[in-house]
Amino acid sequence: MEKHLKYMTIKKIQQLGCGEICFLSLNGSGENNFPTHSKILNSISGVRIVGPEIYASDFHENYGETERSGEILIRGTNTTNGIYNGLQCISVPKSASKEIFLNGEKVGIEFEDEYARYAVLGGIFPCDTNKCKISQTINVFENIETALKGIGMDFSNVVRTWFYNDKILEWYEEFNRARDSFFESRNIFDGIVPASTAIGSRNSRGAALAARAFAVLPKSERVKIAESPSPMQCPASEYRSSFSRAMELSHPKFRHLIISGTAGIEYGGNTAFTGNLEKQMNLALDVVGAILKSRGMDWSHAVRAVAYLKEQAFLETFNNIKINRGLEELPCIAIQADICRDDLLFEMELDAVSQE
Repeated sequence: MEKHLKYMTIKKIQQLGCGEICFLSLNGSGENNFPTHSKILNSISGVRIVGPEIYASDFHENYGETERSGEILIRGTNTTNGIYNGLQCISVPKSASKEIFLNGEKVGIEFEDEYARYAVLGGIFPCDTNKCKISQTINVFENIETALKGIGMDFSNVVRTWFYNDKILEWYEEFNRARDSFFESRNIFDGIVPASTAIGSRNSRGAALAARAFAVLPKSERVKIAESPSPMQCPASEYRSSFSRAMELSHPKFRHLIISGTAGIEYGGNTAFTGNLEKQMNLALDVVGAILKSRGMDWSHAVRAVAYLKEQAFLETFNNIKINRGLEELPCIAIQADICRDDLLFEMELDAVSQE
């Protein structure tokens, strides 16, 4: 079920045993929208908010009595003051969920149904921001693991990660080596390699990076978690980047397709159409569309998406491409952010759900 209002999209998933899970996207066009969005979240009763992810430059605001966990401000790389492009979050019935704590902070929500347990984490930071970037990265992975162990899961249950790396272009290769090191130490390469996004963004704590994660622990053999290859791009591992192009959670009541951050990259891993914004955008959208099609879905199944633009001025081109493709109602928020390569101009991530 879905509902479209002006600048707001609500996508609902009915799960056995835990009620209705809602994906909310509230698009903004300036800081004046933020108080309105705060009131919308405050008006939702009987739920816990996972997040929200706030796509903005600097400002922040109290959400009143709304119970939320894992809030994170995604500032992008060069956003100027007063930019507010919107927020996204998930709502889970309070009666079917519990808060997850890490070092005394609320960093997520756990919930379950008849077939599996789920955990969504956000606002994960390193404990010591004075340490080197590699140490901070390893510590972020350890903190995700610690939060999950507190609820009886571990990192092998993680199916999706997000990393918001300050000055990403200066140290993305170091980040990859640190991720590889952690994955090797936990035998992640022997099982599920999570879908992921790694994007350039400043954060409120002056840390090298911040993170989010989604984990699933099946209780039934009827829940399957598997990698979904991209028909148009090689596995990222072939160019030493340890993430899956997409993951699919297959559940008796729905299928949840989780597509990693996807840029204009050729099948072999090289950047395509260097310097051509429109062609890179169209290629990235073609790749996302091909993954959707390969799993029997299309753009109408999208429950959330984020577009990352190397320059804020690229938003007009992106909006025009959406119109040309009939994607005006896509629940997508765009934010200026550096992509992991200096010659990549655009990236999109997307979640889609089929209840057919």
